[in-house]
Amino acid sequence: MTTSSSERGVSLGMPELPAPAYPDDVRARLETDAREVIARYPDSRSALLPLLHLVQSEEGHVTRTGMRFCADMLGLTTAEVTAVATFYTMYRRRPSGDYQVGVCTNTLCAVMGGDAIFEELQEHLGVGNGETTDDGKVTLEHIECNAACDFAPVVMVNWEFFDNQTPESAKRMVDDLRAGRPVAPTRGAPLCTFKETARILAGFPDERDGAVEATGSAGPASLAGLKLAKGEAPARVVHPRGEAPRDTPPHEPSPTEHLSSHDAPQDTSASDPSHPAGPAAEEGE
Repeated sequence: MTTSSSERGVSLGMPELPAPAYPDDVRARLETDAREVIARYPDSRSALLPLLHLVQSEEGHVTRTGMRFCADMLGLTTAEVTAVATFYTMYRRRPSGDYQVGVCTNTLCAVMGGDAIFEELQEHLGVGNGETTDDGKVTLEHIECNAACDFAPVVMVNWEFFDNQTPESAKRMVDDLRAGRPVAPTRGAPLCTFKETARILAGFPDERDGAVEATGSAGPASLAGLKLAKGEAPARVVHPRGEAPRDTPPHEPSPTEHLSSHDAPQDTSASDPSHPAGPAAEEGE
């Protein structure tokens, strides 16, 4: 006895039709830009990442049409392009807002308040993770580490940093974005729309006045360890927040003390007389 595909819950629907092409004027413009990008690489397929940013700058996300365009320009299959476009989270697969608001919820940002920021923004905006507000202005998502742990908790808008955030400051920021009021990152270039950001990531110059000069640099917290390592700053004891420093010199551990539990002696068969180790067996015995 055989079982039909419908009885097994398998849908054998019509295959997906080929992606439509860009209008002629759009394709001609994108081809000019794409050739400029491809010329930067000795192997044309190396241009796939910036080309995906290029097509994302056209529609705000990577569409099937955009992936078909990349495949045509690079001599790849659409399957090869899709494999890359679906691997990297910076490529959006569905329509999204003018401003991608990402809240870091990795370990340090989370414990410093990132989880609270993300939860309150979801309620404040009325959207879930990866969803966009009805006005098309803001897409909210939680994101992984942005290598700015010394400024935790960190929120990013179109990949620009907003450091040391709180739920209140984050809500004011998204309200300003939706209202069209000026919003300035903590460091780095002024904000632009997600489409404009995608074009910059494709390798085209940011021609806004002062944008290039406004690059951010590492802050004092980032450089503290480097200064200590170079002997340019004295070591000091960091007290818990809110606790007044005590007028006592830093404790210098003796040779018998251990700086970390990782350095402490462990109970092993060699150090525990009640569980002696037997003779080491040769491999195969």
